[in-house]
Amino acid sequence: MEKSSYNPFTNAQAQFDKVASFIGLDEATCDLLRQPLKEHHVLIPVCMDDGKMKIFKGFRVLHNDARGPAKGGIRFHPQETADTVRALAMWMTWKCAVVDIPLGGGKGGVICDPHNLSEREQERLCRGWVRQLSKEMGPYIDAPAPDVMTTAKHMLWMLDEFETIHGGRYPGFITGKPVGMGGSTGRTEATGFGAIYVLREALKDLQIKLEETSLSVQGFGNVAQYAAKMFTELGGKVVAVACWDNEDKVSYTYQKKEGLSMNMLLEITDSFGCINKKKAAAAGCKILPGEEWIEQDVDILMPAALENQITAKNVNKISKQVKVLLEGANGPTTTDADDIIKERGIFLLPDFLANAGGVTCSYFEQVQSNLNYYWEKEEVLEKLDTKMTSAYRAVYDLAKKKNLYMRDAAYVIAINRVAQAVKMRGWA
Repeated sequence: MEKSSYNPFTNAQAQFDKVASFIGLDEATCDLLRQPLKEHHVLIPVCMDDGKMKIFKGFRVLHNDARGPAKGGIRFHPQETADTVRALAMWMTWKCAVVDIPLGGGKGGVICDPHNLSEREQERLCRGWVRQLSKEMGPYIDAPAPDVMTTAKHMLWMLDEFETIHGGRYPGFITGKPVGMGGSTGRTEATGFGAIYVLREALKDLQIKLEETSLSVQGFGNVAQYAAKMFTELGGKVVAVACWDNEDKVSYTYQKKEGLSMNMLLEITDSFGCINKKKAAAAGCKILPGEEWIEQDVDILMPAALENQITAKNVNKISKQVKVLLEGANGPTTTDADDIIKERGIFLLPDFLANAGGVTCSYFEQVQSNLNYYWEKEEVLEKLDTKMTSAYRAVYDLAKKKNLYMRDAAYVIAINRVAQAVKMRGWA
């Protein structure tokens, strides 16, 4: 994926500042909401398989918990930074608020590359991270979840370590757990499915038939896989998927103008979302440079990888055919690129609305875990659809009423909800 010098936290603050000024937010509330309430930087000693000790650096940031306990993923990535985690925690606050669930924003990260760690080394790293932060987290304080390159397996190791330290059963401490071990059915699909629920509603308002549309996706992790799967099941056509190749250390775009088979791609994709290049070529996929996902002649673009992927440098490469930008990733579009997308009239489904299905279902999982009563998958997905549709409708209606860009409308709703909670608590 494209590397960039953009700072995601600066981007997140710029988005906030723009809307805070627009709605006339007072100075004290602005000062409180444009930065994290708490952040922790920790060093994690891990005994490697060769017997040597290696020190990893980790983070946990709590942006704001005025509306409820903090919620947010823990990601393993070799380019992780404190500013990335700060930005993601901030976006999580707005995400929880825009879908109106009683949670705040948090995020965690560890600088590492799981591709180069054995399973036992990953387990020791997970347990070490929890040991360093166990007093700062909990089901009613701050609850982690999976994110980039972390899975249900990692969550269960973390839960086990937390419960060992505290001497009890606390399944609500972490979400994204395996089903049968406190996890919720539907959680794996939630972020991808939620994005398509929002897209479905947007296409209705745009008077476009989903079954007549085409999609190009950046990334092929959990979010992109389930979004693409549901999109094709509803009749849409996925013509390009871009993802990282761990062998070549570059990204490729896999293209088929007549439409990619999701079943075929999933069969040749590893647990990190990397597609096997040789098998894809044998299946008839055209293999293009990774950045060409954005240049495809499609109706919908979906960045579903990392932040800062659509910038001033590549935004003008977006085809004139593109009608909708569906942000599956967190912070994929920079503020300068955002201005151009707005000018071009591309309908935006902003990240903290479009990908809020994951945290919504995480909330459902917390509720189920704390009650020790679990719902059937159909009930979970029905509740998710209801929440995502309701959130989209509120944002779209405000955008139409006030003639606002969709991102700005989503921010207005989210910031007002959090600011109200802050004021009611007497924090500002």
